[in-house]
Amino acid sequence: MGEVSADSVTLDLLRDAWETVRSSPLGVINTPMIPWCQTTLPLHLRCNVHIKLENMQRTGSFKIRGVANQFSRRPKGGHFVTMSAGNYGKSFAYASKHYGSKGKVVMPETAPVSKSILIQSFGVEVEQVPTSCLMNVVNRCVQEDAMTFLHSYDDLDLIAGHASLGLEVLEGIPKPDVVVVCCGGGGLLAGVAAAIKLSGCDGTRIYGVEPDGACTMYRSFIEKKPVGMEAESIASGLAPPFAGTLPFELCQRYVEGIVLINDDEIKAAVSTLYRSGLVVEPSGCAAFAAIVNDKIPELEGKTVVCILSGGNIGKDELVNFPG
Repeated sequence: MGEVSADSVTLDLLRDAWETVRSSPLGVINTPMIPWCQTTLPLHLRCNVHIKLENMQRTGSFKIRGVANQFSRRPKGGHFVTMSAGNYGKSFAYASKHYGSKGKVVMPETAPVSKSILIQSFGVEVEQVPTSCLMNVVNRCVQEDAMTFLHSYDDLDLIAGHASLGLEVLEGIPKPDVVVVCCGGGGLLAGVAAAIKLSGCDGTRIYGVEPDGACTMYRSFIEKKPVGMEAESIASGLAPPFAGTLPFELCQRYVEGIVLINDDEIKAAVSTLYRSGLVVEPSGCAAFAAIVNDKIPELEGKTVVCILSGGNIGKDELVNFPG
């Protein structure tokens, strides 16, 4: 990230990005936030939980927020390459088509075929490779094809765009006690946490949630530096090859801790949400799974925000989850 550090992320920067995101021609929406008690979802905890429905966002996930800010600060008609398991790639492709840019998405072989097909439908090229080879292919495209790399989670403009979600949360609940956010490379968690803490919510506890088979940020917290691993999880969107450098710095500064969930808990969460009328993909239900499985400490009597980060799951995938 060069000279960019956590100190580069200021409240003014995040508010400027929020204005960019809100006025973006990509049509980013202010997603609903509903009280858990007004749903048919089970809740055995005595706390006041609100669910932020980013699964209803344009392109089906929060990723369009960061993409809207990224593309607003890049030349129109450029030639870009990125790496993504699906949701960032979908928003990247959507923006590429709108701005008349050429694009290529390098995807892990484990990503659902449906997401690859969808990305290609926007006129963007897709190359699927083993997860360990993602950056090698990206670097080849940069060096041999003169493409510009847009990082899917370790990028200042992207993180600032994602922070709009945190600022939106504070519009509805000015002083939440706890905010629970999924974590892959850490871009969303970092942006939301920075937005909330820099807005003066010093007492708010913010937790990231990772699959135990793809716990790069969890391990990074232990080793006190960004690390990579052979990540594997049903939540492919939360299984990047390494934690982002800038996200790690911001998470260390503003996040209370990282908690882990397993694939069985993720599958059960998808099914529970679906039975209550909410279509949420495995990566998108991590925060929900952490709450219902008692992974977040000291919630009783607290005002809690749970972010459902994405709903890009096809009917062919839903059949693999318990009814």
